Amino acid sequence: MSTSPSIRQTVRAYHEARFRGDVAAAAALIADEFTFRSPFVSSTSPTGHLDGLDGLLGIVTGVDLISELYGDTEATLIYDVHTASPVGTQHTAEHFRLRDGRITAITLLFDSAPWQAVMAAVGPQS
Repeated sequence: MSTSPSIRQTVRAYHEARFRGDVAAAAALIADEFTFRSPFVSSTSPTGHLDGLDGLLGIVTGVDLISELYGDTEATLIYDVHTASPVGTQHTAEHFRLRDGRITAITLLFDSAPWQAVMAAVGPQS
């Protein structure tokens, strides 16, 4: 099975844009019809799932990409997000679906239990 270079380029560009805080560049790689799911957020908005990114990036001290898996219409990244928080290092998997060179769906998987206390300490967001 051959892997289209555009799948890798699109997913890596999205990943890198998001972790440098470039919402516009990340959103530009997302299709109009889009779904996002994570333990804390679900969204159908190409930018809605990026809301609050500044807050997350404010505690991220580094990201180590562990594995990249690419198919004809999908990709999976496995990475560690290092944080300056009680959570420490968050092991993360992210699955992408793509069509016509744009991301149509993202499923972000991580153990949310360590974040419960952090979220409670921050309190409700207005």
